[in-house]
Amino acid sequence: MTISHRSIGTGEHKVLVLHDWFGTSASWNPLLDHLEPSEFGYAFLDYRGYGDRQDVAGQFTLAEIAGDALALADELGWDTFSLVGHSMGGKAAQRVLVEAPRRVRKLVGVAPVQASPYPLEGDAYDLFHGAPQNPANRRAILDLITGNRACDRWLDAMTGRSVAGSRPEAVAAYLTDWTTQDFAAKVAGSTLPVKVFVGEHDLAITAEAMRTTWLTDYPQAELEVLANSGHYPMYELPVAFATSLEAFLRA
Repeated sequence: MTISHRSIGTGEHKVLVLHDWFGTSASWNPLLDHLEPSEFGYAFLDYRGYGDRQDVAGQFTLAEIAGDALALADELGWDTFSLVGHSMGGKAAQRVLVEAPRRVRKLVGVAPVQASPYPLEGDAYDLFHGAPQNPANRRAILDLITGNRACDRWLDAMTGRSVAGSRPEAVAAYLTDWTTQDFAAKVAGSTLPVKVFVGEHDLAITAEAMRTTWLTDYPQAELEVLANSGHYPMYELPVAFATSLEAFLRA
């Protein structure tokens, strides 16, 4: 089975890129013009139930994402590669690391969920668990995680793409998995080169949260707080984000 994906670049340094809970591989499009294709080769995976793989059956779990990611790397002939994961994709990328630690060169988390559980309680629980079936919930979450700063046109477009690009049952199942799975003990103490990006206006994934999760689990990790950005730096400041991302991969 050939795993559908998007790709750019033919460079020697291979990079596997995993998207967020509301997005697809197309969510990275604003970044593509600013990446260096002669130095890096990027592959952008859609999860089962999302994007070009919306009709692919699955259990819709992080373990399944990791298995598909490694299968795609095998198809592409990539023995080693770096990982970039956004939000839920940051947790999925860590699951790839658990499954194949010797294949991962570097790890980048972009507003990433931690390897431990992500607790949702009260109104937050209702908001997130209502999102698979209710577009208004998705829009409210998008507004929250970009710091209540984005224009209505962008929020409406992001919501529309999220609804059109995913199956509700997949969105619901992934939510249960990324909020409850705990494999922090399996990554704790890793000496892998790690970079964590957070937006200064992200009200969900904050710098303080990263200091008590990612920076604790990965002692050599570095944290960059992106000014004038929320949860979506690939949309909010693509040039600066692409520049900093590739500077870390190149170092």
